[in-house]
Amino acid sequence: MRILSQNPVTDPSTVLYRRCVVDLETGTASQEDVPCKNLEDVLGGFGRSYQILAERKITEAYCPENPLILNIGILTGSTVMTGLRAYFSSYSPLKQSRKGLPSAMWSAGSGNFGNKLKWTGLDEVIFENRSATPVYAVFSEGENGPQVEIKPAAHLLGLTGHEKIMTLHSEYKDAHFAVIGPAGENFNNVYMGAIVLSTDNQLKSGEGKSRFAGRGGMGSMMGYKNLIAIVARSSDKMGKITPDMRDVNRDVIKNGGSARFQPVSQGGHGGTWANIDVLQAFHAVPENNFRPKGDEDVAGLFRPNVEKDFDVHSEACFRCGIRCHNNLYHRNADGSRGALAAKFDFEPLILFGSNIGINDSRQVTELIHLCDYLGMDAISLGTTISYVLDYNARHPDQPLCDGVVFGQFDQIRELIVQTGRGKLSEIGRGVKRLSEQTGETSYAMHVKGLELPAYLPETNPAYAFAIAGGHMSMGTHMYLAKEGKTGLDDWVEVITRQGLLQVGYDMIGLCKFVGVGMGHELISRAISEATGLNVSSGEIVAAVRRAYLRGLALELRQGYEDDEYTLPGQVFENPNPNVTLPAFVTREFFAEMKLRVWAIFKPEMEGLLPE
Repeated sequence: MRILSQNPVTDPSTVLYRRCVVDLETGTASQEDVPCKNLEDVLGGFGRSYQILAERKITEAYCPENPLILNIGILTGSTVMTGLRAYFSSYSPLKQSRKGLPSAMWSAGSGNFGNKLKWTGLDEVIFENRSATPVYAVFSEGENGPQVEIKPAAHLLGLTGHEKIMTLHSEYKDAHFAVIGPAGENFNNVYMGAIVLSTDNQLKSGEGKSRFAGRGGMGSMMGYKNLIAIVARSSDKMGKITPDMRDVNRDVIKNGGSARFQPVSQGGHGGTWANIDVLQAFHAVPENNFRPKGDEDVAGLFRPNVEKDFDVHSEACFRCGIRCHNNLYHRNADGSRGALAAKFDFEPLILFGSNIGINDSRQVTELIHLCDYLGMDAISLGTTISYVLDYNARHPDQPLCDGVVFGQFDQIRELIVQTGRGKLSEIGRGVKRLSEQTGETSYAMHVKGLELPAYLPETNPAYAFAIAGGHMSMGTHMYLAKEGKTGLDDWVEVITRQGLLQVGYDMIGLCKFVGVGMGHELISRAISEATGLNVSSGEIVAAVRRAYLRGLALELRQGYEDDEYTLPGQVFENPNPNVTLPAFVTREFFAEMKLRVWAIFKPEMEGLLPE
């Protein structure tokens, strides 16, 4: 990125980003410096990529005209703590409107891949068309600028995501990697393929400590394009940390938002795993397809109980002081730490645990590990499997998938293997399509075709206005449990003001675990110190808001109708009496909430898309 002035709001064209366009059909590449059109372009991430997607009229995800956009945020590769993120955007094979049109989607991942891409000299790569044969792309720093190579990838086919990364690492020691697993290779039958990102911990230890850009099937898009892997090669160009930047990073670590993700031993809550304690107090931890039973069966997944079987070790991403990863290791016979079992975050822990009737942490770790290696989105896969189990419980005489039911570990494990290898399209294509085939949609846990994360829909009516991942693009998933708010005014306010700003982190390159709002002075300080740009908190918030609303406008352009902005029918038709949080989401409440939200959003959406 070239910065020619310090005022990107009044003259964004004085900030230029380096774009590479790769034509996979011909194997050629071109590069140019592109002047920014607005502050969203300057900040980057989906704020920029959605403007590119808005210029394309795409009616089918798997078509050559649908680009796969790889970019970074303005703080990726900087000395700001957590500035690691890379973003992948496209029209999704998984998320689509009732009219059958694919929705724009992005997915974000950490590791050191985003940094390495930045340090090659590139800010954005657009993969156009489709290769006739499997290939991988190599981006390298060169004396005269970034270098691009397209290489055959047949030798990588069939390998797990981790195996692909380690194979490439044996050849490219100075690189980091974004690859697909077998699921992405089988894109026709798996729409939930993830992109697997390498980490320093993984490359040094040889263990499967990958990170994932999972949501929306971006790995399946790579598979469609026959792009099996992306390699980013560069030297370490992390700048020197100035005294002012040291203050920024100190505040990142010490602010209350990020502190809760620190290890328990440091006074934190131990990452997102701690959400299980908060929610179980209200019997709001998802069980048996998002239907809590009102019992204590989930106790087997509480940290003290898991620590009886595993050595739990907190680790961090590259040069990050927030040790949010809870890596579980087997114990050797002598009590020492053994091999990696899995990484425990709240989402996979619940969706491959209590939500499918499994509360044995040893079995849960195996399912998580398997999903990761095959390269699938844990949220979409776990939520779709729970629908199958629920359907079978309701239809024992005409079941799906050989009649597997809640709690059957071996059979569920086989479902994951078969799905990841492309042999179970009814699961691999997601819960929306499956439920429409069975004719039973009320307990299919998705909104607008994207499976729900591990938070009950009856506790979060704002899911309807999430434009990407349900809890990552609308920051309201713990609002009821922590704030206790049930009023219309409260929910309209949180959706239209604070909640939508969650997406800002997927523009600027920082991790959401920084834990402050986009309007916090820490964000503007970080941008100023890293780039020299003068951008106020208010200007950042305005740009994030426009980017969110552009995403919402894109949904409407792709055919979403008002009644698709809803929750699973079970929420309204059959409230769960076992959940002790207030049951406030009635059809009347929801309808009025939507009217008021649209009344605020729609006037602001005018003019955000090209004619």
